[in-house]
Amino acid sequence: MIWPATAQTPGPGYRLDVLFRPSGHVDHRLARRHVVNEVKRGRLSRSDVCDAHPELLRAARGVGQSSEVVCPICEDATVRYVTYAFGPRMPAHGKLVETEKELARLDRGTAQLQGYTVEACPACGWNHLQRSFAIGRRAESASR
Repeated sequence: MIWPATAQTPGPGYRLDVLFRPSGHVDHRLARRHVVNEVKRGRLSRSDVCDAHPELLRAARGVGQSSEVVCPICEDATVRYVTYAFGPRMPAHGKLVETEKELARLDRGTAQLQGYTVEACPACGWNHLQRSFAIGRRAESASR
């Protein structure tokens, strides 16, 4: 694993790093830190930030990547990472990417897709966009 060892990054075995494109990768750690600090200062309530959609929580419990990162809100459970892909010929609600193999298959395609990894706490409902990134080889495929 190539992720830096910080509390905000996915845990062992999470290999989306091999698919990130430097020009298409956005890390949302600063926004996450701001929200967590606002909760700790009492400017946001727990109910303001622990509002995960039931489908996100179901995906986190069922196919989400486990981590060793403790939930910054409840501090009772570890967060799980769920990845979705959006783009042409995808469902309007996005495609839940369940495995690395599936993500690699989407990345080999020519469609321009956008991936989003969300961290979610199954215990309290905390959720935050962790990363967004480009998927697909649209530029390389178009030039051939």
